[in-house]
Amino acid sequence: MTDEQGALLRRLRKRARLTQEQLAERSTVSVRTIRRLETGRSTDHRLRTLHLLADALEVGTEERRQLTDTLDRAPEDPAVGPPEPAPSVPASESPEPAPVAPPDAPASELPEPAPIAPAPDPPESAAAAPVVQPATPSAGVLADAAASLAREVRRRWQREEGHRRVHDPFPLPVRWQPAPAGLMDRPENIQRLQPGDTPRALRLSGDLRSVVAAYRGIASGRLVILGRAGSGKSVLAIKFALDLLAAPTAPVPVPVPVIFSIGSWDPTTTTLRDFLAGLLLRDHPHLARRVPGGSTLAAALVDADLILPVLDGFDEIAEALRAAALETLNATSCPLVLTSRRDEYARAVRAAHAPLVWAAGIELTDLGVEDLAAYLPRTDRLVARGGERDGTGVWDAVLERLRARDTEATTRLAEVLRTPLMVILARTMYSEAPGREPEELLDTARFPTAGHLEEHLLAGFVPAVYRRRALERTDGARGQRYRDPDQALRWLGYLAHSLSQGTHDQRDLAWWRIGQNLRTATRVLLTVLVSTVCMAAATLLVQGVAAASGHGEPIGWGASVSYALLVGVCSGTAFGITYAALTVVGRTAAVPSRVRLRLSAAGRRTGRRPVRTFLTRFGFMLLGGSVLGVGYSWSVALMSVLEIDYALSRTELMTIVLINTLLYGLIIGLTAGLVFGTLAVFESPMDITAAATPIRLLSVNRTAAGRQLLVLVPALGLGVVLCGYAVVFLFQGLLGTLLWPLRGAVLLGATGGLGGAAAYVLVFTAWGQWLTVSRVWLPMTRRLPWDTVAFLEDAYQRGVLRQAGAVYQFRHIRLQRHLARTYRE
Repeated sequence: MTDEQGALLRRLRKRARLTQEQLAERSTVSVRTIRRLETGRSTDHRLRTLHLLADALEVGTEERRQLTDTLDRAPEDPAVGPPEPAPSVPASESPEPAPVAPPDAPASELPEPAPIAPAPDPPESAAAAPVVQPATPSAGVLADAAASLAREVRRRWQREEGHRRVHDPFPLPVRWQPAPAGLMDRPENIQRLQPGDTPRALRLSGDLRSVVAAYRGIASGRLVILGRAGSGKSVLAIKFALDLLAAPTAPVPVPVPVIFSIGSWDPTTTTLRDFLAGLLLRDHPHLARRVPGGSTLAAALVDADLILPVLDGFDEIAEALRAAALETLNATSCPLVLTSRRDEYARAVRAAHAPLVWAAGIELTDLGVEDLAAYLPRTDRLVARGGERDGTGVWDAVLERLRARDTEATTRLAEVLRTPLMVILARTMYSEAPGREPEELLDTARFPTAGHLEEHLLAGFVPAVYRRRALERTDGARGQRYRDPDQALRWLGYLAHSLSQGTHDQRDLAWWRIGQNLRTATRVLLTVLVSTVCMAAATLLVQGVAAASGHGEPIGWGASVSYALLVGVCSGTAFGITYAALTVVGRTAAVPSRVRLRLSAAGRRTGRRPVRTFLTRFGFMLLGGSVLGVGYSWSVALMSVLEIDYALSRTELMTIVLINTLLYGLIIGLTAGLVFGTLAVFESPMDITAAATPIRLLSVNRTAAGRQLLVLVPALGLGVVLCGYAVVFLFQGLLGTLLWPLRGAVLLGATGGLGGAAAYVLVFTAWGQWLTVSRVWLPMTRRLPWDTVAFLEDAYQRGVLRQAGAVYQFRHIRLQRHLARTYRE
């Protein structure tokens, strides 16, 4: 069928007298995809791609049906059954899928849907027929994954919206208007019209309640949301996603709106597809399951256009990369929503010489005095010391002067309070904290400029939320412990400062990356110390147990401690060298495990390549284990030199050292490679609830690390014994007479299993690095509290941090930058 499709596409292209490059330019489909389609080697059978090619070739209805018919007849998973035939699409229709198009839109404006839904079960007679395994995931698998993802996304953002108190007492009136024409594409392109068609007027004015309706009127499905810092772009994105997910079920499943923070995206090194798939895997580990074709379920959802990307924070991308990011987005044709500050987006448009193609644009407007007068008094729930209100509120005097606008101070304050961010900060400082009067905001001596007012509100937010709260308050603070505001400010400042290290500010505060901003020398030193302690403690423990049970020769505590220290130092140095080498190639940034061990074959076969998986892990661990074996051989040599009754000539000693270096390197290297390679084959994705919150992800990884330790200890111990016999047998006679006594092999295996497994878990896993750095080193240096987990969760409960999937973020980028600057000062 792919050969059939390729021949037809090639014939149509030659009839149009177009080269593959010219067709790619017309259709926005890459030359590589066209070449793979024509040669029958493409596994990308997206209906939208075929319609783009059909439009560029200007084919008729029948030829378009023939071109897409191969997709409709593609073999399906037998458990799902054949899909329903897709309706033919006239040439006059738009090629872009817009599953969120309004139901009353004219037929000429409705794009061709791409239904992804399970079909009815096949008849019993079909069960015996031979079925060809598809090279792409079945529609039913993708539909189920998209449905579960939609439920998880909706639940997550509903919780986050409630936590941000968006509806307390009511949502701030975030309104929007059309963006400047120079920041939008042409109306004909936005509405995906054919030449000669007249564009209709778009509804690009409204408020929070009408954003989905406005989006549904955009045929291209591409929207840019602009606004000043703190104007409510992120809240509007959350509202958009929730309203879209809450809409009545349509005949065609709506792509799942997923909010992605793109401030850390580097378009010069990572494609948009890979970036989105990576964030999906981070927040939803169950999407790591492999599908036919070898890709992950997350990548398959992105490829099948079942994800509607809501790209939040375009302005937070490094300034030098924004133009490249915009050009990368312009090379795509998928529906998306993009949020950005206006000035930063305008500069990127000028640098790229084009706005986001096919995209409409809206701009959030400022809040007015009447909006403040309606909102702020209702946030004032403080009562007088006697327990009753006196009929006036803390905001009455200020609002009265703001209405008059009779002084420079009132004009300046009105200018500051025009964004929801500043209004929320003012509410926190004055409506919810007793003893403070907002009239101080009109003091021109303290606040001569609007910038001074904004810095005052930013600086007062953290002390306000960390104040001592009365016991009778029932606003969700129950269970929070008191923390000194100055200490909390210092700890939060360090976290914000750590995010600012690098080429540009990072937004995602991930628990597994907190220690990555330490200097490389510090991290290598910690690696050496941790692995030294693990190996030395394991050596002492094994020797003590062996001596107590009568299976070892008592050598005295002094000699035992000396031997343990030598083994620990040499092994720790080996771990440090390995960590430093991995740092050079950029492989020390451990990420949370998205897999768990599963012995049964169910759930591990689909899309898996066990041989390739085994060889990849085997190669890495063979090198690392060999370095550890070399370190251990030198510790044995040094102990031999220190032995009083063990006198050897220099030549004999060097010969033994070289032989031991080779043999121990092979034994421990082969053991590590075989054990870790075998475990890689038995890995399977976590459950869907594994990354509901950062704390949940941390808990899951702690459990996974504990189970990994329990498996690695006996596996490495047994592997050392068996691999030792195999290596000694292989080199017996070649290197002289070699001995591998059972008792010594068991003691070495037990030491390597206990110490090596513990050192690996603590040094090379995300949870281990979190434990050693964020729970020990940083608290020791007073940069974080000892109860780091509780502090992060407490900051989230107080509203300083917010949750974005499996990571935290500061409430706003301006608050993050203010805290970082305060910490550095």
